[in-house]
Amino acid sequence: MTLTRQWAALQRDGDLALLAEVSPDLANVDEFDRAQLAAVVRACRAASSLSAAGRRLFAVSRQTKASQNEADRLRKYHARVGLNWEMAAGGA
Repeated sequence: MTLTRQWAALQRDGDLALLAEVSPDLANVDEFDRAQLAAVVRACRAASSLSAAGRRLFAVSRQTKASQNEADRLRKYHARVGLNWEMAAGGA
């Protein structure tokens, strides 16, 4: 695939473009993972804090948990995929 075609494909895929903006390494994930990861990045960018993003992302499952620490859950997810809050929120 030529570079021109690759760039055009990147522009058509909003999730891929978003992840490439956050970190070039994130563009090399399966489409299934890319959709989830892009949703997480969008939630982080819309939130004012890690805790607020965690509450939004884990709104349903947090109702059944005895301990509600969504910031920690989100921090662990970020670490697992090679992100941190600053990257996901657009600050790095």
